[in-house]
Formats: sequence, C-alpha cells, structure tokens
Amino acid sequence: MPPPTALIIPAVKRHTATVIMAHGLGDSGAGWVGLAENWRRRQKFEEVKFIFPNAPAIPITVVCAPLPSPFTARRRIGLMKGLQNGGMRMPGWHDITNFSDLQTQSDEAGITRSQSYFHSLISSEIQSGIPSSRIILGGFSQGGAMAIFSGVTSKEKLGGIFGMSCYLLMHNKVESLLPREGGNKETRIWMGHGDSDPLVRPEWGQKTAQKLRDMGFGVELKMYRGLEHSADPEEIDDVERFLNGSIPPLGDQPSL
Repeated sequence: MPPPTALIIPAVKRHTATVIMAHGLGDSGAGWVGLAENWRRRQKFEEVKFIFPNAPAIPITVVCAPLPSPFTARRRIGLMKGLQNGGMRMPGWHDITNFSDLQTQSDEAGITRSQSYFHSLISSEIQSGIPSSRIILGGFSQGGAMAIFSGVTSKEKLGGIFGMSCYLLMHNKVESLLPREGGNKETRIWMGHGDSDPLVRPEWGQKTAQKLRDMGFGVELKMYRGLEHSADPEEIDDVERFLNGSIPPLGDQPSL
C-alpha cells in the first residue's frame, strides 16, 4: 500500500510550529483545509505550518460516519449508521468492523499502520528543525481517534493533542503501548464532543477522557449542547484557543 499523501499549508512567517490535522472516515485532507484558510484570513497562526493528511482508500466493513467536515457541507454524504459496506474502499485510517462500539475495533494492523504514519510525520517535522513541543496532533472522528492514540503512544513530547467527536482506540491495550520514558503525560489534551452525537456516542467521548485521566494524562473535555456528529463555530473557536495556548507565536525568539 502506498503511503498516504498530505496537503501542506506553509507558514506565512518564520516556521516555528506545526499542526497535523487528521480527517474522518470517507473525507480527505481538503475537507479541513478551511481551518487554515480561515485563520490565514484573520492573520492567525502565521508561524504555523499545517499538515492535512489524506487517508488511504481501504476496504471498510461497516459504514458508520462517511461524513465530510463542516467546511465541505456541499459534499455531505449523509449519515449511514451501521450499514454493511461490503468491503468497498473509501478513505480511512483503519477498518470499521463493529459499529456498536467503535472502541473495540479489531483492525489492529490498520490502526498501528496509521499510528506509524503519524509518528513519521512528527519525526519529519523534528528533523526539519521544529521542536516536538511545538507540534500539535489533532483530528476529527476517526482522525481524532488516531490523533489521540498516536499522540499518547508517541515517545516525543508534543505541544498538544486534540480530538473532536472521537474515541479511544485499543482501549484495553493502549496503556501497555505507552512509552516507558518521556511521552506525553504532561502534554495538554483537549477533546470536544456533541452531546447529541448519534454516531460516536457522547458517553464514548466521556469514557475516553476518563480512561486517559486514569492513565495519568491531563484531559479537558467540553460537551456541546445539541451538536451532532460535526463541528460548529464554537468548537472551532475552542480549538483556536487551545492552539493559542499551546503554540503561541515566538516572533524573533529562538524556537529551541
């Protein structure tokens, strides 16, 4: 399988930080480029390089959320909750085999393959001169699940991890996969979740936050009243505040 591709939005000023944003099932990196475009218009995060990876097209057993981002509403496919997909290929970070509980996925090979890819993106940014503490890993839905999983299992101390409408992958095994030294126990983790989400249930987000806390991570979880499986302007504003607090502009200060 060829490695995933990615859309890159370079920093406008001196590159001092990087944000990696992973899309959900059935979407693409282009679905979330509107985040960077919105911030560029408002002269926000001008020192930040944005990476929007494209998941590979893989066979998906059960369609649960082939839902593009809020920035591509014209391309919405609609909710196809729990339908058998017959192995049809679509962009995905791992196979969905059981919609009744997304946290109990059996596609460990797909999950670890995508984990390795996200870790490679982090390594590439570090090799280019960006400190790991100035790298943010985040995502939405399946992409958010991969961001949380890849972030907490990374040996590199990141600047922050965020996930919207997501869940914890391999939750019965993830603790054994944490690095023995270093890691992200001191890294800020932010989660947002709609309290009316019919796909990734609100309690899954709440259980994810609690499991991470039980493992020693500091997690902030915000629930959004009436929000279904999507992101709204209030949540995007909260992501912006999270980034502002995690990777503030350095100006002429050294980045190390």
